[in-house]
Amino acid sequence: MKLDQKALSLHKKYQGKIEIKNKVPLRTKEDLSLYYTPGVAAPCKEIKKNKNKIDDYTNRPNTIAIVTDGSAVLGLGNIGAEAGLPVMEGKANLFKKFANIDAYPILLNTQNVKEIIDTIVHISPTFAGINIEDISAPRCIEVENALEKLIDIPVFHDDQHGTAIAALAGLINALKLTGKKWSEVKIVINGAGAAGLAIFNLLSLKKPADIILIDKFGILETSVAHHMNKYQKLAVKKSNKSGIKGKLDDAIQNADVFIGVSAPGILKPHHIKTMADKPIIFAMANPVPEIMPDLAKKAGAYIIATGRSDFPNQINNALVFPGMFRAALEYKFKKITTQHKLKCAEAISATVQNPSAANIIPSIFDKKLLSNILKYLKP
Repeated sequence: MKLDQKALSLHKKYQGKIEIKNKVPLRTKEDLSLYYTPGVAAPCKEIKKNKNKIDDYTNRPNTIAIVTDGSAVLGLGNIGAEAGLPVMEGKANLFKKFANIDAYPILLNTQNVKEIIDTIVHISPTFAGINIEDISAPRCIEVENALEKLIDIPVFHDDQHGTAIAALAGLINALKLTGKKWSEVKIVINGAGAAGLAIFNLLSLKKPADIILIDKFGILETSVAHHMNKYQKLAVKKSNKSGIKGKLDDAIQNADVFIGVSAPGILKPHHIKTMADKPIIFAMANPVPEIMPDLAKKAGAYIIATGRSDFPNQINNALVFPGMFRAALEYKFKKITTQHKLKCAEAISATVQNPSAANIIPSIFDKKLLSNILKYLKP
């Protein structure tokens, strides 16, 4: 049976992937009187006196909302919130499996930025954190930035920051293997949407020699500013120090690292041959990467990573969000800061004790992953 057919069959068999289970028994009248009426009035009164006691008497401190408008689902594009629900359920599945967090999909019947922000603000008392998911750029950046000012629980756009943290974690180990220092490396990021910009912003903190961003119009530089959104214009001020113009062919020459969050097949073998010694290739487009690993290896790539689970070195945000939110809930973070992101990347990279070219990033099933993230993020 083909993968698509098997997935459809199983989703239909189980009618989705998640459910709600009771923590307490409901077997007798006494159970009902304690956990429902009239007993339930007692915690209600306590919470009325002090709203903070909601975390003492309810499941709220272990809950996350996974919020989407369905405008940028996987590699499928703007398919709508309903069509995105299988992904949201899958995310909730991972939250529970890898961090024992109860996560709830929230589908929004709007793609208006203000309405999305207002809705999340209004539902925020229900949850201990908000995971924004599959909302297209640059709207997702606007939503996250606004929410961080409006609500006092952590907000995390996983498509941006989860991807960036996983990429940084892999690159920490990749650079160790090549023997190159951050201050020496030239990095090319192909794809200047939400994920590409988040990767750029996080890697910039490691002070590499240069980072060049590329979008569908070519290298981001001042002469093409009319094509850019405001977040790309901010990035240009800190990138492309040599003022290189042109396309990928021009940017990739003598680059140490290629990071792709763009489109299938964009990176060609001849590009890799023009890179610096021991080229590092993170071809993270899904489901088809910018270059297939066998082609990259033949062209001389020293380390190759993709976003896929069927190749070595899967750079995937699923390595990040369960542990990041588990730490946020355990330590009661009001916000997820840049320092939290850096520490999370360090924790993930350190989980691989003996990195090699085929093993720069841990498996999501690595039992040390969650404990390492909690250790590194502990205040």
